[in-house]
Amino acid sequence: MLPLHSNFNTTEMLFVRDKGRMCNNILQYGHVYAWGREHGRKTMSMRFAYKYPYFHICDTAWHNFLTYVFAKYGAKTGLLPVISFNEDDVDIAAGESQMVAKRYAVVEGWYARWYDLFLKYKDEILSLFAFHQDIENHAQQVIASTKGMVRLGMHIRRGDYQRWYGGRFFYSDEQYVSVIRQFCSLFPGQQIAVYICGNDPQLNRDYYQQQLPACQLFFPDGNPGEDLCVLSHCDYLIGAPSTFSLVASMYHDAPLYWIEDITKSFTLQDFGHFDYLFRHIY
Repeated sequence: MLPLHSNFNTTEMLFVRDKGRMCNNILQYGHVYAWGREHGRKTMSMRFAYKYPYFHICDTAWHNFLTYVFAKYGAKTGLLPVISFNEDDVDIAAGESQMVAKRYAVVEGWYARWYDLFLKYKDEILSLFAFHQDIENHAQQVIASTKGMVRLGMHIRRGDYQRWYGGRFFYSDEQYVSVIRQFCSLFPGQQIAVYICGNDPQLNRDYYQQQLPACQLFFPDGNPGEDLCVLSHCDYLIGAPSTFSLVASMYHDAPLYWIEDITKSFTLQDFGHFDYLFRHIY
């Protein structure tokens, strides 16, 4: 694990908060961490102080429930100023000026983005979000039997996707099976292992087994950290546009194909990489 930079002014802190799910929070914090790293400011993620105990960041200074409570109620009572990046047309420069001027502040919002700085400090961000050893051990056990196969990580997103973007990326089991078959056709004569993770508790697993007899199918059924770790170790990743598959691709630069057009016939050239895709999130 890479050593993390520690030459910060210890009298200043940006507390980073956001709504949304785990991987949204990873990316949002990563951007603010990179900005703080560039400007000599300490940062602390409120979400990873208490909610997602799967990563190294949870063991670092200030990432504890008491700091979370201080930041939460400090913002609520006005003790801490809140700097928001909640709109896609937000004035980034004005927000940065506030971040420089305030010794302590809560920073929030999905549009707090500094892409070039994120890439500059990407190795440090990966170190912060390295999985705990028990999570890594679990993932290695899950994938151990498929050594030498082409491993596909398939992320099936349902739930809120029935409404998000008007349901544009809400796909049926039949459609996901068709995508897996297309992927397998790109590797004739090779064994394919498919690791299917997602947020649909009613997923028809028997249907996948019946329709894809040539594949070795796995449904890891882990917690969010375990599933993310399993996907991160796959050779290729496919899913509806989602930060979950995007972050999975970040760890080992796994090629990722986002299903933006379910009718499209895709090739390996249609797979992208994190450093490009994270600039083009829906």
